[in-house]
Amino acid sequence: MSDTINSEIKFNIELDGNRVPEKLTWTAQDGGVEAEEAKAIMLSIWDSKAKETMRIDLWTKDMPVDEMKIFFHQTLVAMSDTFKRATDDEKMADTMKDFCDYFAEKLELTK
Repeated sequence: MSDTINSEIKFNIELDGNRVPEKLTWTAQDGGVEAEEAKAIMLSIWDSKAKETMRIDLWTKDMPVDEMKIFFHQTLVAMSDTFKRATDDEKMADTMKDFCDYFAEKLELTK
């Protein structure tokens, strides 16, 4: 008998007549999230058979550009942290963090 547990994350995307996202919401009941609104979603899925990444990148038409820049920076920082945990390659993770610092500096995101 298996003791596996299933968990589900749902995304709901409301589109305008031109199929441009107007509203994004997500639900993760295990995490206590129910129809929480978001302005952008970036999802990467690894296809091991094709050895390639499939992506879904969505943002609402009212997502401010300044917030998109912050979103990208925070995503890059999170990716470097995840890379470190997944590969234990501290040298490359540090290199990625250096790029994140450069990215933030060039976009004037640093305080």
